[in-house]
Amino acid sequence: MTSSGYKAPAVHKAFQLLRAVAESENGMRLVELAARVGCSTSTTHGLVHALLREKALIQGDDPHKLFLGPLIADLAFTDWNYAKVSRLAQPIIDGVRDHVQATVFLGVRIRTRVMITATAEATESFRISAPAGTTIPLFAGAAGKVFLAQESAERIVELAGERGLPQYTAHSIVDMEDYLAELHRVRSRGYAIDYEEYLSGIRAVAAALHNRRGLPMAIWVVGIARNMRLTRLRQVADITVAAAKDLCSRLEGVAHGSFGQAAAAGGGSLHIQSEMDAEPVHALKNP
Repeated sequence: MTSSGYKAPAVHKAFQLLRAVAESENGMRLVELAARVGCSTSTTHGLVHALLREKALIQGDDPHKLFLGPLIADLAFTDWNYAKVSRLAQPIIDGVRDHVQATVFLGVRIRTRVMITATAEATESFRISAPAGTTIPLFAGAAGKVFLAQESAERIVELAGERGLPQYTAHSIVDMEDYLAELHRVRSRGYAIDYEEYLSGIRAVAAALHNRRGLPMAIWVVGIARNMRLTRLRQVADITVAAAKDLCSRLEGVAHGSFGQAAAAGGGSLHIQSEMDAEPVHALKNP
């Protein structure tokens, strides 16, 4: 196929829209997208609605804000057989949830956002909830830390841009030197902790899979701060790291064509070495 053929301008503009949304920190409005890609509002409106129908874009809590949709993750995993990834991951994150009695997420990094691809919600009526396809900023909390810990200091500064590190709560790390030091600790211990840095009253623990195929993936556990004190955070971290290693090993088996063997090796169950302490764990009621 030569480059002198039909250029498909609508397709090109659709990808420009998707790229602009992916690079945004807090979603984008239709008028902002139109200005960003140089289209009329009516043309952008038509493209956006087509992408919404295909779930390449989704609307946020503010219906005027647009974010990447679950189709992006589906396409990204096509050559890695996403159905098998979900089939392997769900029992593992369910097992983590049952041990820690808190909500567990599996997600991937897509440029400057983190997309949730699977969830295991706590069973209590009070819980933290977010469906698959939800995206959060790359600099948000523990999940972002384990992804950014794989980047160079120069790249992290570039990603932060002129606006610098975002301050979501009073506990957010906004000094770049402090944030880089925190990422050094993440690399050293193999997991990240969010001390109410993204949501007030919420703490989280994350571990990267360090998978060699597909988009970078991580598992993170989210719970109420009063039930995630230091001792418990360390125990949850041990469980989360073990789960991430287990899932990565199984996914590598899938990549080498041994899905049946990987699925049969424990059926997705995770043997937990750490024991949780006796404190009751509650979850945050989803508003």
